[in-house]
Amino acid sequence: MMPFNFSFLKHGILGGILAAQFLVINYSLHRIEEGHVGIYYRGGALLPALSLPGYHMMAPLLTSYKSVQVTLQTDEITNVPCGTSGGVMIYFDRIEVVNFLNINSVLDIVRNYTADYDKTLIFNKIHHELNQFCSIHSLHEVYIDLFDQIDENLKQALQRDLLEMAPGLTIQAVRVTKPKIPEPIRKNYELMEGEKTKLLISIQHQKVVEKDAETDRKRAIIEAEKEASVGKIQYNQKIAEKESLQRMAQIDDEIHLAREKALADAEFYKIKQQAEVNRLLFTKEYIELKKYESLGHNTKTYFGNNIPQTFISSHSEQSTLHSLNNKKT
Repeated sequence: MMPFNFSFLKHGILGGILAAQFLVINYSLHRIEEGHVGIYYRGGALLPALSLPGYHMMAPLLTSYKSVQVTLQTDEITNVPCGTSGGVMIYFDRIEVVNFLNINSVLDIVRNYTADYDKTLIFNKIHHELNQFCSIHSLHEVYIDLFDQIDENLKQALQRDLLEMAPGLTIQAVRVTKPKIPEPIRKNYELMEGEKTKLLISIQHQKVVEKDAETDRKRAIIEAEKEASVGKIQYNQKIAEKESLQRMAQIDDEIHLAREKALADAEFYKIKQQAEVNRLLFTKEYIELKKYESLGHNTKTYFGNNIPQTFISSHSEQSTLHSLNNKKT
């Protein structure tokens, strides 16, 4: 009989203990990434505890965990079918929903809608709202006229329902790509867009021509107003020059008139003074004196039978006649 190998048993027990420790650590130690929280299940029931980012331990085999993102995230829904009111089936290649889950609402939302809450609250809702929108609008409205409103309409519809069903989950934005439409219809739309572009180009060219014409018209008006203003200024200058010359002539006339008036007044004053002097000087005696002085300087001899009469007084006349008679004798 072979002896029992206690050394082998010892090593086996040690290896079993290490293996058990490895399994315990492997299934109990876990890590939660930044921007996430950990939720735990035990026996299928959600535990009322959250774990923050970092390393954590849990009971192996009995407890499981899931990581839930609590920062801004983008859910992407692809290849969403949509039937228009005209019966044309189109597909939205990609729809992106930017949402945010409040950390205080994680347990309630997971409890009601599971950890994959976005499939129920966002993905399914997007399909429903988009089909509702397409079913009441034509292909042209969905593809052209109302396409710019789809993003906002989906956002409002999602947020309205989330306020009632899942408070704490907020929709930040919705981005919808252009839908895929049947190839023949797409080509028709491309042709139509090409014609529309030509029309827009023609309209814009017409507006440019009209604008140029309007600019030329305004330029002509400005030039005419400028010339009119210049002409008015020149006219006013000429009028001002004429008025200035007229005023200067008037001033010269006034100066000449004043000078002539002054000379006339001076002459009048001189004559008046001279008359006053004469009135005082030419007395009766002074006149008699001057008369005799004049006769003395102007003695004339008259021959003939008659002696002409002279402008002398009777006394002087007798004296003169007497003198003449004496000379004849």
